[in-house]
Amino acid sequence: MSAHGTDGLAVTTSPDELVVRATIDRPERRNALNDAVIDELCSVLAAADTGPTRVVVIRGANGTFCSGGDLQAMAGAAGDGPQAYRDGFAGLATLLEQLPRTRALCVGAVEGYCLAGGLGLAAACDIVIARDDATFGLPERNVGLFPAQAIVPIARTAPEKRILDYAFTGDQFDAATAHELGLVSRTVEAEEFDAALDDLVDSLARSSPVAIEMGKEAYYTQRGMGYQKALSHMRDVIAHIAMSDATEAGIEAFLLDETPPWGTRDQ
Repeated sequence: MSAHGTDGLAVTTSPDELVVRATIDRPERRNALNDAVIDELCSVLAAADTGPTRVVVIRGANGTFCSGGDLQAMAGAAGDGPQAYRDGFAGLATLLEQLPRTRALCVGAVEGYCLAGGLGLAAACDIVIARDDATFGLPERNVGLFPAQAIVPIARTAPEKRILDYAFTGDQFDAATAHELGLVSRTVEAEEFDAALDDLVDSLARSSPVAIEMGKEAYYTQRGMGYQKALSHMRDVIAHIAMSDATEAGIEAFLLDETPPWGTRDQ
């Protein structure tokens, strides 16, 4: 397992290079997002697009996922005018846009607090696994803000009226509610979280790289289409996937009751 990263983000790569784990490591700030962490996360996603990575795991250190944007850093822009604020929020917008575009599957591993921009970060991941004692919320209203950027991926997952309620009241909610809203894929008891996360990641990493890349891209593309156009588009997608060497090898392995070449790992 190789490790690298910068101050605020620890990055490890599995021996087979199929899994990259990026851990926000700013426990003194409840793993708040600053420009350095956001830039490094974007770099991790960009690197995943150029290598064999199939899964990127985003997690927070010391049992907290992410408390949102760093208000101390934001306060530094006070008095600098609207363009300074706009520039300051550009990084998060780039990250939230990049996550669904990344070729690899992005997994949010949520423990502790998942708030504000941190909730937007989790919602922008493809799959979210959460400890059953995690806490979610959009507390921006407490400082006079609105979760304008975070709400974009959130609103594409959760019901509108429920999200507007949380956005304007700032009320927090638990993992069971997050799961019911569709913001979380699965919840796991605290003592089982690490093992469940490892099992999930290993299962995803054993999937066909062609199916991951083309399937993920196709899903997000069809989401904005009308019904008939989406069906037509997806017919083309499945035809291209079926013709790939990876799928042909997978079908042959299935018929021979063998493991496909892409279904094994060196962990």
